[in-house]
Amino acid sequence: MRLDKFLKVSRLIKRRTLAKEVADQGRITINGKVAKASSAVKVGDELAIRFGQKIVTARIEDLKENVRKEEANKMFTILKEEKLEKIEPQFIDDEE
Repeated sequence: MRLDKFLKVSRLIKRRTLAKEVADQGRITINGKVAKASSAVKVGDELAIRFGQKIVTARIEDLKENVRKEEANKMFTILKEEKLEKIEPQFIDDEE
């Protein structure tokens, strides 16, 4: 499954277009490697997503094409949420 589709279906990011933008800005990694929106994800992959001053790390538990809102959070497990005090150089967006 594509990364942007997984993020939308799992509701980690609400819209697929927003998931694509975030990935294209280099703010998502899969198993430590910067990912594109079209990158394939599989069960067991670890995603790190930077939301502003916070990084959320999650492990993919299930892949489904469609899922009810109540069941979406079963598709992943949040491993860690870090608040960034100081922005690390690899996460700086030069285009902003």
